Amino acid sequence: MQTFVIGITGGIASGKSTISNIIRSLGFVVVDADIAAREVVMPGEPAYQKIIETFGEEILLENKEINRAKLGSIIFHNEEKRLILNSIVHPAVRQKMLADKDAAIERGEKTVFMDIPLLFESKLTYMVDRTILVYVDENTQLKRLIERNQLSKEDALARIQSQMPLSEKKALADAVIDNNGTIDQSKEQLLEILRQWGVLQ
Repeated sequence: MQTFVIGITGGIASGKSTISNIIRSLGFVVVDADIAAREVVMPGEPAYQKIIETFGEEILLENKEINRAKLGSIIFHNEEKRLILNSIVHPAVRQKMLADKDAAIERGEKTVFMDIPLLFESKLTYMVDRTILVYVDENTQLKRLIERNQLSKEDALARIQSQMPLSEKKALADAVIDNNGTIDQSKEQLLEILRQWGVLQ
């Protein structure tokens, strides 16, 4: 019996983490790109060395970990540097996620979820069998991002616009969870999709 791999994606502040937490609470394994991205840039990891060689030691915190906020502010306004950082981090994250997925399969998991924010942008659909998009409209996305990250409207818009619009992702996804409503409404949609796909009875 082959393991069924489902990709979960969304946009910044679309509520993807909320959906991933619900999936975990149902007892499924979620391989999370954001967690993998934090792990691969820890001191001693190959990607960490490359980032320091590229961006210099001034991006480090006192404990020698990378100051993500500082690095973020450098790359958000500099396309070239963002691409360089991505070329270091993305392959390392993919490798880590595939290793975590393989480990879950070896443990006998029948269904594994992969939480990948840039699933479509980074053309990673080959890593999964089906995709679920966590969708919100633009106003909701902007409002949630400003509240969550305490950003100005301008900064929040810049972050949203650095990603493919959710409306475009909708056309690419196998299933869509409309997350404009309550958590319970989103959970119900998730359960319905998983029942349709034979993951849940």
